[in-house]
Amino acid sequence: MSDPTESGAAGGPEEGLPVDATQAAIDDAFATIEEAMLVDGADADLIDVAASPAEIERDEYRDTLQRVKAEFDNYRKRTAKEAGETRERAAAALVVQILPVLDACDAAVLHDATDVGPISKMLLETLAKEGLEPMIPEGQPFDPELHEAVLHEEGDGGESVVTESLRTGYLWKGRVLRPAMVKVRG
Repeated sequence: MSDPTESGAAGGPEEGLPVDATQAAIDDAFATIEEAMLVDGADADLIDVAASPAEIERDEYRDTLQRVKAEFDNYRKRTAKEAGETRERAAAALVVQILPVLDACDAAVLHDATDVGPISKMLLETLAKEGLEPMIPEGQPFDPELHEAVLHEEGDGGESVVTESLRTGYLWKGRVLRPAMVKVRG
């Protein structure tokens, strides 16, 4: 940092004061500031007290620009995230509307409609590529977040276990889209 007492650094004489008196006033101000900073333990070289009004205005504009840029970056990230979440919700809503078709295909396959099997398999594979996962709960412990118990049979008093799936449940990208309708023992 340059010495503020050098010629031209102070920005010129104040009105009505001779150049030497202005320079002396500036030197006294710097000495006072340096003493105060040394008392506080601060480094006197870190602060530029002789900044011109143009430099101050420039710094204010730079700070404002940086804040606006940061706000815009945050806005862009937030809207991109919200748009992605909206697409995910729309895709999940579409899949929920397709689930009755999958249920009908499963029922047709159970009633020996062999022509429906390949279509059902292709539809499931296509949806699986996008994030649909069928739940296979038989033999697993009952979890009320994943399973909807509609039938209950007495057990040995231990942990409740799913014995039969009455309607397939599905996960969409790891989240429960529809809980499995199950029969529970225990």
